[in-house]
Amino acid sequence: SIQLAGTTVSRAVLHNEDFIKEKGIGIGDTIIVRKAGEIIPEVLGVKSHCEGSVVFQMPRVCPSCNSPVFREEGEAVIRCTNADCPAQLLRHLIHFTSRDAMDIEGLGPAVLEQLLDAGLISNIVDLYTLKFDDVTSLERIGDKSTANLLNAIENSKKNDLSKFINALGIRHIGAKAAKLMSDHFRNINAILRANEEDYLQIEGFGFVMAQSAKEFFSLQDTITLISKLRELGLNMESNTTVIDERFAGKTFVLTGTLPTYSRNEASEIIEKFGGKVSSSVSKKTTFVLAGAEAGSKLDKANSLGVEVIDEATFNEMIK
Repeated sequence: SIQLAGTTVSRAVLHNEDFIKEKGIGIGDTIIVRKAGEIIPEVLGVKSHCEGSVVFQMPRVCPSCNSPVFREEGEAVIRCTNADCPAQLLRHLIHFTSRDAMDIEGLGPAVLEQLLDAGLISNIVDLYTLKFDDVTSLERIGDKSTANLLNAIENSKKNDLSKFINALGIRHIGAKAAKLMSDHFRNINAILRANEEDYLQIEGFGFVMAQSAKEFFSLQDTITLISKLRELGLNMESNTTVIDERFAGKTFVLTGTLPTYSRNEASEIIEKFGGKVSSSVSKKTTFVLAGAEAGSKLDKANSLGVEVIDEATFNEMIK
């Protein structure tokens, strides 16, 4: 450890193999470190090599599970190929239970780590087979907290398909893309049957996203996981109810603060009438629904000639 700009620094991340080779960094070398942006410890290079120094090479198999590792073209990071790698499991579970995913209140990182350490869970499926006595056996978790946690897990089964897709942690597919997939395909069976061309029909999907989604849902591990979770009662369909198709083929962008509706409420109404909501204005945008203190999106709409409406006009459209 060293003192650097007022704090004690003991670690500086070196995950980029190209950088390590470029700087010739080996185990035992003395390195120069600074704080990037006055916060993050950054390695600048080697001050002096130790005797017999050899440039460090990343392992070719995962140190945790011994599975082969790979590095995608154009990326710096090296990844393990094993979907069940124990070193990745905690991170997968943290994402799966997070607010934008399955939103299981009370099942945060600390509790998940306790469940893993106790051997009570070893995969996502195990979350939905937890018993009352399993949870109460953990330290500092009483009967009331256990009951609340198990209720939250049970209630998460009703989540919209979009939250489940996001929870799966597909590369290049975040919460917004998951919602687009859910609205487009409507159920998991259609997603499992889809090819790359089907994904490319979704506005906002590019080749990388389409390829990543297709590859993920073609994996036998994914198919098996979905089958097990379906048997346990998880919802695999979109909960978005379409009243009619008056906004079919129309794309809305929301900006500013509306007098009555929150953005989520306005978005739900648009989707119930068959429309889509986008986060950015383009030539494909049909309407910009603007409220108070609308900013750059309003300016862009005016520059592109996109029709701008207020809440009163919107209410007339949904009568």
